[in-house]
Amino acid sequence: MSCLFCTLPQSKIIDSNALAVAFYDAFPVTRYHTLVIPKRHVADYFELEEAEVGAIQELLRQQKARLMQMDDSITGFNIGVNVGEDAGQSVFHAHVHLIPRRRGDMNDPKGGVRGVIPAKQKY
Repeated sequence: MSCLFCTLPQSKIIDSNALAVAFYDAFPVTRYHTLVIPKRHVADYFELEEAEVGAIQELLRQQKARLMQMDDSITGFNIGVNVGEDAGQSVFHAHVHLIPRRRGDMNDPKGGVRGVIPAKQKY
């Protein structure tokens, strides 16, 4: 079975560097939800080389700045990584979610990424 991210059409890529690429999520949580992935096929984020982690971080920063310029309704971001099926990973090519947030996009965002287990989001 081929990897969905390894066969990503060039036309979908919005930014890249030597070791990573960025593109919009096909099933976005919010408008401009972006994924940043290593070019090398690696399923587990924790198996990435330091240079790949650095390349991903560089693109996350660049995309954050670009999105802030494109859309002045963005007031925050969630950054997330799912590692393994039990953590919700559905494409087994390491990827980092950059999810733009906007004031009022949910009633009470307190707890942020803790919402992956809804009963634990509020504390």
